[in-house]
Amino acid sequence: MKKTILLHNPKAGDNEFSRKELVKLIKKEGFECQYASVKEEGWDEFDEETDFLIIAGGDGTVRRAAKALMKRKRLDKQFPLALLPHGTANNIATALKIDGHPKDISPQWHHAQLQPFDIGRVHGLGDDLFFLEAFGYGIFPRLMKDMDKIEGDIGDTAEEKLKAARAVLLEIVQSYEARPCTIVADGVEHAGNYIMVEIMNIRSIGPNLVLAGEADPGDGYLDVVMVSEASRGKFESFLLSRINDEEKEFSFSTIRAKKVKISWDGKDVHADDERLKLEKPVDVEIEVLPDMLQFMISRN
Repeated sequence: MKKTILLHNPKAGDNEFSRKELVKLIKKEGFECQYASVKEEGWDEFDEETDFLIIAGGDGTVRRAAKALMKRKRLDKQFPLALLPHGTANNIATALKIDGHPKDISPQWHHAQLQPFDIGRVHGLGDDLFFLEAFGYGIFPRLMKDMDKIEGDIGDTAEEKLKAARAVLLEIVQSYEARPCTIVADGVEHAGNYIMVEIMNIRSIGPNLVLAGEADPGDGYLDVVMVSEASRGKFESFLLSRINDEEKEFSFSTIRAKKVKISWDGKDVHADDERLKLEKPVDVEIEVLPDMLQFMISRN
């Protein structure tokens, strides 16, 4: 019988994602299950006999678990990760094509294959800064700031929250001042005035917006997506189509690279769902670190 640890964000779900129901479901599937709430001290003290970790929560919970694993020594056991997505956006689970109810996902763990997952490492903004989804400047960190102000007025369901975030982002795009930015991707320089520059490890960020349709989190590359002043109108059309649930195809200026240097004339910056506070513009360097995590995915 395989041993698991359930890393649970108890604030991320309703009754079907309660501690009791999740542990019952996992044990019923034939796994031993040790429970740990990521809201309590000591949740990241993993038993070395564990076969894999189960993360029940959203993208922020996945990042929290990844951060704990990043702190482990190279010679320590590295645990495969199984996801039970239950956040608002679930961009990481979507990138891995993991969705559905826990009772439908958990049987797949018996015959799962391991999917390598890269991370992006950021130099120049403090120690140990990394990202699973994206690191970037401009409209998305501004969206995080504005959404924090109206958090209590945007509805309770994931659908309501996503729709509200897209509407707020559209307002930001219409008025956000484009900033000068210089990007050096694998030695090739690009420069211009941009409202957004995102270094992406997966296809989508924020409120389920696919910006890098070809991004693969296990290919050893990052996708640099840029929206210039000249492309502002196109991005507005993209957001309107998503607000209206239309399936129009859009593509944005994208560069694939392993190492990226960025000089951005502004202070709006984020790593995943963390908005970073800068006193002044800072030059940063980003590199991809291949195969740092392994997720359990269905063979189908």
